[in-house]
Amino acid sequence: MDYSQFLIMKQEIGLLIVFLLVFLYDTFASKKATGVLPAVTCCLFAIFTALGFIPCMGIENDAFEGMYQTSATVTAIKNILNVGMLIVMIQSIKWANSEFQAIRRGEFYELLLVTLFGMYLMISSRHFLLFVIGLETASLPLAAMVAFNKNRYESHEAAVKYILTACFSSAIFLFGLSLVYGLAGSLYYREIAMMVTGSGFGAMIIVALAFVIGGVGFKLSLVPFHLWTADVYQGAPTNVTSYLSVISKGAAAFAFLVILTQAFGTLYSKAWEWMLYGLIILTITVGNLFAIRQRNMKRFLAFSSISQAGYIMLGVIADNAMGTSALMYYILVYIFSNLAAFGVIGAIENNCDKGDMTDYNGLSKTNPRLAFTMMLAMFSLAGIPPFAGFFSKFFIFTSAINQGSTAIYVLVLIALINTIISLYYYLLVVKAMYINTDGECPVGTFKSACSERLAMWICVAGIIIIGLASPIYDYLLTIG
Repeated sequence: MDYSQFLIMKQEIGLLIVFLLVFLYDTFASKKATGVLPAVTCCLFAIFTALGFIPCMGIENDAFEGMYQTSATVTAIKNILNVGMLIVMIQSIKWANSEFQAIRRGEFYELLLVTLFGMYLMISSRHFLLFVIGLETASLPLAAMVAFNKNRYESHEAAVKYILTACFSSAIFLFGLSLVYGLAGSLYYREIAMMVTGSGFGAMIIVALAFVIGGVGFKLSLVPFHLWTADVYQGAPTNVTSYLSVISKGAAAFAFLVILTQAFGTLYSKAWEWMLYGLIILTITVGNLFAIRQRNMKRFLAFSSISQAGYIMLGVIADNAMGTSALMYYILVYIFSNLAAFGVIGAIENNCDKGDMTDYNGLSKTNPRLAFTMMLAMFSLAGIPPFAGFFSKFFIFTSAINQGSTAIYVLVLIALINTIISLYYYLLVVKAMYINTDGECPVGTFKSACSERLAMWICVAGIIIIGLASPIYDYLLTIG
């Protein structure tokens, strides 16, 4: 074996170096010095994130007989995830240094880095064995992170639901892979694609594909595989919930795109196009309708994220370079928008432990900056111009319509109608903050921690600037 192949995995190696430095610092630093561990971790990861944008990182190459592959597109999606991860780390500093979490703050950041490493493998894999290794590397530490609030029953319950769902979804996925291997005799994406092309259209490969889609659908919270999402989002610590809603979802979406296009691309019009049509319509509609009923903010954003997963899948259904670019752009915008909302929720929870929508009544009077940040996040998630969310939806719809079929026009029309529904429930939050100001305001005036303010400033800048910076989408289009 040529061990020099590992040098092709530049971003994975860089991430492992960051992990080892954090682990060694956490292990050997004095008790007083560990107080700055979150800040040190954020600085190290910020340097690593900046190095990811060096042009040499995007050179196309593969290793281990094609099991692992890197390219400009793969590097770009990893960089996007790095930006989101950095924001989550900054948001978590005050929570990690709190009285109940201080003893485990090193574990939290180390688990974050391990899950990201698994997602890197999922994105770069071109062989299902490597994909499963990455999938489990990302999933198992997340179960521990969901249960991080040891003093809360809801956190334990959420962790049990998450690990059981992860086990069931992995079993479904692996059963699908066993059928694929029985038919193709290989787990390489390219060889599976050759088998599908050569053997024609068979019923068994459709069954196998359905199980594969079902297994990955659990990770993406696609309806009807979404039932764990709201309970886990509500019970997990807010910083873990924000990570689950954006980083985990973004990595799974891109990996899903690669699997469908590179392994099962020949079956596009015969099978998985129609499977995804049904999943997208159900996901967007059910997510929106259930979001209207929610009053807990984390459950509210859980169903919002389910709906957003449906929109993200429009980039997959496009099955073209524009769809890939639109998917990456949508994930980038979604990271800033959703993390801005969770940043406000986390700041309020850390200071006064309030989490219901009614608790946000009159927030614009007591904490105008937090209310403004939440309003921008809601406007962007709803797709109101001129914020970034409008352009992300515009590009994702355009990429799908370019396919040109009648069915896709109907699908996009249904998605547009659902956008109007989502506008209603996103504006409920804005109404609570800016209109429901009569009477006592449940959340009193307080000052957020510097780290929380920094993370929210980054998110607000992203929501405003990215929507107006079309060169970002043009760049993604060139590498898609």
